[in-house]
Amino acid sequence: MNNKKTIFSGIKPTGDLNIGHYVGVIKPWIQLQNEFDCLFCIVNLHALTIPENVKDKLQKQTYDLLALYIAMGLDPNKCHLFLQSDNPDHTYLYWILECFTPFGQIKRMTQFKEKSDELKERISGGLFDYPILMASDILLYDTDFVPVGQDQKQHVELARDIVLNFNKMYKTTTLKMPTPLIPKFGAKIMDLQNPIKKMSKSAKNEKGIIFIVDDKKTIAKKISSAITDSENKIKFDPDKKPGISNLIQIYSSLNNMDIKDIEKKYVSLSYSDFKKDLIEIIWNTLEPVQQKYSEIIKNTDYLNNILNEGLNYAQALSNKKINEVKRVIGLNRIN
Repeated sequence: MNNKKTIFSGIKPTGDLNIGHYVGVIKPWIQLQNEFDCLFCIVNLHALTIPENVKDKLQKQTYDLLALYIAMGLDPNKCHLFLQSDNPDHTYLYWILECFTPFGQIKRMTQFKEKSDELKERISGGLFDYPILMASDILLYDTDFVPVGQDQKQHVELARDIVLNFNKMYKTTTLKMPTPLIPKFGAKIMDLQNPIKKMSKSAKNEKGIIFIVDDKKTIAKKISSAITDSENKIKFDPDKKPGISNLIQIYSSLNNMDIKDIEKKYVSLSYSDFKKDLIEIIWNTLEPVQQKYSEIIKNTDYLNNILNEGLNYAQALSNKKINEVKRVIGLNRIN
């Protein structure tokens, strides 16, 4: 019997993964897979909220993401990797939860407001209520902890509210209360050109993003031109020195070196010296990932086998949960 606590999390297969994903998402996942029962999903249904995701592009990005998951260190022998769209239980529970979630509560979701400003007339109904699909993703698996960045915490709070409302209405404990798991450090890598904004794969200016698949020359160019300040003092102070602080955070996260030790090491050196070393650290991290990815992405049978194994495990859990929910609300047949 598996007595481990359950972790669920996922990434949309849109755009290319960047170093912020590696530091803030994948690296913590790699540690978690050794301690918990981890389900890491490629949430490709969520990708449909972005109008540009045409069939061939979405399919390619889905397999690219899976290959990168593995190349970066997720081990299919230690965690379960699967496609959200392969398991219809996600959308089944989504509809039920949709019917129990107040309209005003979904309206308050911050990310919808931000995306609305960006997409304007292309806003879809899916974009509006995808936090409920996210709640379904989480609650299907009796998830204990959901590793998320600070910007996604509100969505986990929505899932928690849904649990409270549903369980109270039906006097049950059918839905398990999840807890957001936010890394204390490294959860938010900022844009190199605009260090007060999070590094995002959807950002228009790619100069501010280090992609996992960037070659060394591109990385060097982006780090060399990263915004800092005129003080030329290597000190971690996110409020007053956001640019260099962001670079220090990347350095610390990839090199497992304490920030205070980094400050001491570069106390009499320049930003140029620091950036030169940081380029090497980033490349030493990404080069082996890129090599492994190049091998894995060619082997579709291997990738499909991993997805099948992950799906079998996920469905065994989600089918049970759907049957429980149906029984509680009266959707089951009379025997």
